[in-house]
Amino acid sequence: MTDENLLLENETDEMYEHFRFVVDKGQNPVRVDKYLTNYLVNTTRNKVQQAARAGNILANGSLVKSNYKVKPNDLITVVLAHPPRDTTVVPQDIPINIVYEDEDLLVVNKKAGMVVHPGFGNFEGTLVNALAYHFSQLSFFQSDLENRPGLVHRIDKDTSGLLVIAKNEYAMNHLAKQFFNRTTQRRYNALVWGNFDEDEGTVEGNIGRDLKDRMQMAVFPDGSQGKPAVTHYRILERFRYVTLIECRLETGRTHQIRTHMKYLGHILFNDTRYGGDKILKGTTFTKYKQFVENCFKILPRQALHARTLGFVHPVTKKEMFFEADLPEDMSQAIEKWRNYVNFNQLDA
Repeated sequence: MTDENLLLENETDEMYEHFRFVVDKGQNPVRVDKYLTNYLVNTTRNKVQQAARAGNILANGSLVKSNYKVKPNDLITVVLAHPPRDTTVVPQDIPINIVYEDEDLLVVNKKAGMVVHPGFGNFEGTLVNALAYHFSQLSFFQSDLENRPGLVHRIDKDTSGLLVIAKNEYAMNHLAKQFFNRTTQRRYNALVWGNFDEDEGTVEGNIGRDLKDRMQMAVFPDGSQGKPAVTHYRILERFRYVTLIECRLETGRTHQIRTHMKYLGHILFNDTRYGGDKILKGTTFTKYKQFVENCFKILPRQALHARTLGFVHPVTKKEMFFEADLPEDMSQAIEKWRNYVNFNQLDA
């Protein structure tokens, strides 16, 4: 995957399209599903109908069904999930950790190092390739997603943790609305450089592409660029020179946690993209340097894990909640810091 595609491989609110139409004064009465199919590019009537069924289409602020007849001056709004960039997905027998599955969706605990969606330079070996194979092995599996897994959100290649995938158009629309409306529950664990004065806090600041380094995102506190982003954090454990934190997202911007933590002066541990793969806090003694280098070897990626995921099931309407323990590389690095501090082996 090229550097450019690294910025595409993220969990982000930009995965959802929000359309707004004001019906022309001379419009004849017509079903809203037909009306939208005529105006939305690359959108089938079935997709529009499933969006209506999921409650994603409104006329003048009220939910409407597919057979609603649009009238002149109606305000029609709709939320849809983005179509995939690539239409051809090659099924591949790649092991994936499925923590839950039913007829409408499945939840996966993605390992670090796996790209979520095929893209330029990465058309194989992705989570989508693995899911396509998994679905092909299911007896009587049928989907109206045009032979593609329904990605509702994403996480970075080198971030581990939980993802929910829709198995049909209705589930995808229903879940997309929850992410768009920010009603899902998402908590991440991160190991960051430095110590905090407070035990919890909130970072608010627009996130957009960095003006100097196009491969990074940056915070624009004056709101001049980017899109609004909110991250809540609290301290889980302090290790003098690094801190284990929990982050709760209100928004899902590209590199949100990584960018907001850098803005606070707490770059993620071993985050190569943002400079966390250097010793940013601590002593100058050789013994300490070797200790940190050993931690980098144990955890050869940014210390970020999507630990919890909560949402309402599209069909049963039951509240679903999942939690994935820290992966071995991250837990080992944390334990190494914990032991080092507890035995006072860090030089003051």
